[in-house]
Amino acid sequence: TTAAGPERFTINFTITNLPYNSDLATPDSAKFNATQRVMTTLLNRLLKESSIGPTFLGCETIAFRYGPARQGDNTGVDAVCTYRKEPSATPLDRVGLYHEVSNKTRGIMQLGPYSLDTDSLYING
Repeated sequence: TTAAGPERFTINFTITNLPYNSDLATPDSAKFNATQRVMTTLLNRLLKESSIGPTFLGCETIAFRYGPARQGDNTGVDAVCTYRKEPSATPLDRVGLYHEVSNKTRGIMQLGPYSLDTDSLYING
């Protein structure tokens, strides 16, 4: 039999109350590191409480980007998350996970102290 292996998926969304600046584009800057820590903690907490919780290994926020300028200076967030896929398990249910994340963020409106663009959530796995 094949052993369980780590599988990855990406999660992307836009924060509307975090003005983007060049420090967020610079890995290892104080602003990048502090925001990355908070974002990673929030995502890990959220996904640990989801249906993939038992096999969830963690997320890493890999980039912040200038968000679409719909309402000012938004910040896009790109994260890579990992879970343990059992050989007999069905593929990641992206649609189901999307709905769970939507429910846990008040309809894609809030993640911790951050306001979210309700049209920006994307999960790819």
